[in-house]
Amino acid sequence: MKKFFAVFMALVLALSCMVIFTACGDTTDEKATDAATDAATDAGTTAPDEANKPVLKMGTNAYFQPYEFYEGEKIVGIDAEIAAAIAEELGMTLEIVDMEFDSILTAVNEGSVDFGMAGMTITDERLLEVDFSISYANGVQSIIVKNDSPITCADDLYAEGASYKVGVQLGTTGDIYATDDFGKENVTTYSNGNEAVLALLGGSVDCVIIDNEPAKALVAANEGLKILDTAYANEDYAICVKKGNTDLLTKINTAIKDLTKDGTIAAIVAKYIK
Repeated sequence: MKKFFAVFMALVLALSCMVIFTACGDTTDEKATDAATDAATDAGTTAPDEANKPVLKMGTNAYFQPYEFYEGEKIVGIDAEIAAAIAEELGMTLEIVDMEFDSILTAVNEGSVDFGMAGMTITDERLLEVDFSISYANGVQSIIVKNDSPITCADDLYAEGASYKVGVQLGTTGDIYATDDFGKENVTTYSNGNEAVLALLGGSVDCVIIDNEPAKALVAANEGLKILDTAYANEDYAICVKKGNTDLLTKINTAIKDLTKDGTIAAIVAKYIK
C-alpha cells in the first residue's frame, strides 16, 4: 500500500511539473512575441497594409499659403489635405514634392510626379501641355499695393497713359494675365510671392498680383501694404495630370466629386479660410 501510494505521488508530481513547465513555456513565448512587437513599433515599422500601398506623387510649390506651405519640415495646407484625402480614396499613400511653380507642368509630363496641385488655374496655354480635373476650389487674383499707392482699384492699371510695374510669381495666372494685359515689359517675375512683395516694398514694382489667400498672408506679414477692394480676376483651381492619362484623371475626378458631396473638401477649406 505504501509502495502504491509512493508511485501515485510520483506520478502526480511528474504531471504537475509538466503543467508548470508548459505554462512557463507559453508565458515565455508570449513575452517574446510582445517584445518583438514592441521593438518593431519602437523602430517605426509601418503596418504591412500601409507599407504595401502604392505611392501617389504630388508636385507643388510650397510657398502659397494657405494652399501649401511649410509647418516645420512638413508641407501642409488646403491642397496638401485635399490631395491626402484623394490618395486615401484611391487606396494610395501621398508623397508631396516641392519645386518651383514653373517646373510643375514639366515634372508632370516627365513622370517625376503623378499630378500637379498648387492653386493652379486652367488656362488655354496650360491645356496645351496637360489635362485638368474638375475644379475643387475657387480663387481670386488680388492686387497688393503700398498703403500710399496711387493705385486705388484694378481699373487704375488700365487707365490711359498708365505704365505701372507689376510684380508676379513666375508661371502663375497672375503672370499670364498681367503679361497679356500690360505687356511683358511692364511685368517682373519672381520665384515666389515673398520675393515679389519684397520688390514692392523696395520700390522695384508698383503692385503685386497674386491669389487672394496668399495675398492676405503676405500683407499680414509685411507692414505698409494692403489689398485693393476690387479683384483683378476670378478663377477656379484644378489638378493637372499628364496629357492623355485618362485613367488617373477619371479617378481623381471621382474622388473630388465624392469628397465634395460628403463635405470633406468644404471642411478642409474652412479650416484654413475663415
